[in-house]
Amino acid sequence: MNQAEIIRIALLFLSFFASYWAILGIDFERFIRKGKTSQAQILAVLLAMAMAYLVMQFILSLQLFI
Repeated sequence: MNQAEIIRIALLFLSFFASYWAILGIDFERFIRKGKTSQAQILAVLLAMAMAYLVMQFILSLQLFI
């Protein structure tokens, strides 16, 4: 693994944790049926993964301009 790959993986983990932390502030209980809390948690993780990927791609694209 070279240095660029390590930075990319670290950036993905950091953006995942930041995205998940931000998504925890949303009350999914209003949008999910009663008794389906595990599905709401899975939805939060999937949304965090998608946001993390988009944030990582955005930050890496900014690197091209520097």
